[in-house]
Amino acid sequence: MEFLKDAVDLFLHLDSHLAGITSRYGVWTYAILFLVVFAETGLVVTPFLPGDSLLFAVGALAGLGALDVRILVPLLLAAAFLGDNVNYFVGSRIGRRAFTGNLPFVKREHLERTEAFYGKHGARTVILARFIPIVRTFAPFVAGVGAMPYRRFIGYSVFGAVLWVGIFVLGGYFFGNIPAVKRNFSLVVLAIIGISVLPVLLEFLKSRRAAAA
Repeated sequence: MEFLKDAVDLFLHLDSHLAGITSRYGVWTYAILFLVVFAETGLVVTPFLPGDSLLFAVGALAGLGALDVRILVPLLLAAAFLGDNVNYFVGSRIGRRAFTGNLPFVKREHLERTEAFYGKHGARTVILARFIPIVRTFAPFVAGVGAMPYRRFIGYSVFGAVLWVGIFVLGGYFFGNIPAVKRNFSLVVLAIIGISVLPVLLEFLKSRRAAAA
């Protein structure tokens, strides 16, 4: 219970936690951020890590001068791109065994939900999933499992990473330090998470209605 409370506090107060990390670790903060973004996009066992809200908070810190946005943007782009590619190749090696339910720490329902997303949106899922928690982590993995041609995958991966990092980091950089946003940062984080989760929720409700019909 204490762990859950700490996790919620971390998500809702990312700005203050990141400020503490930056003041404590200095230049090593860049390495920490790289590893977090890489893990969230590259390892199917860490879909719970903050993504959109982290990028926004990092951009806001850069706007205050605590971090250099000229370093942040290419660094996080590289982390997102490398994470996607590692995930893709792991999925391609494991193949359909991923859906047997025998892989530790990998929830079958997450895989099936992502596969259904591919069924509706096709290869564009690699881009769209960037903005949807959990699906973002599993999309490159399922692309590898489904044997999407790598040359096709890499184009969508690059475009999606540029959009994702650009929108949230630069959004935080330009708007994160507006007084109203700073005073209500927890609400902004909740809004970002809510908007990100909304497409998955709508798909879930639609599938429930279809099953009932």
